[in-house]
Amino acid sequence: MALEIERKFLVDKRKIHNLTFLSEEKISQGYLSVNPTVRVRLTENCGFLTIKSSTRGITRQEFEYEIPLEDAKKLLRLCGLRVLRKYRRKVEYGGHIWEIDFFAGRHAGLILAEVELNSANEQIKLPDWVTKEVSGDSRYYNSNLVKKDWLRSPKKI
Repeated sequence: MALEIERKFLVDKRKIHNLTFLSEEKISQGYLSVNPTVRVRLTENCGFLTIKSSTRGITRQEFEYEIPLEDAKKLLRLCGLRVLRKYRRKVEYGGHIWEIDFFAGRHAGLILAEVELNSANEQIKLPDWVTKEVSGDSRYYNSNLVKKDWLRSPKKI
């Protein structure tokens, strides 16, 4: 069993323009199911199928498998409107790799940062470009974001 332990934060876009990113990738990810979460992810040259359990605190079970690119494209089409598009940029800060997701399409303007931890009680140094922690706020789970328009219903997020 694989565990995913991560914290998630809103990002102040005014403070990230000078960051040096380690990498960038374009991601399309769709949801076939939300309980458990069954996600298909498509990058420029890889496909993945991921199954995630419910989150307890900042921890959940995660099983991820690389799948053929053509299979990922077909599965993504099955998701219909339950697809998110984003650019993921990685940056190193405080001894951790942070993933910063810049959402596109109907979620344009939303920027979230995630950092994976080795344990739920691991202490981390927070960069000045993160604002509010939203780790426990299910409104910011990608599987829930895909259900609503972020900018059109800001009071609900």
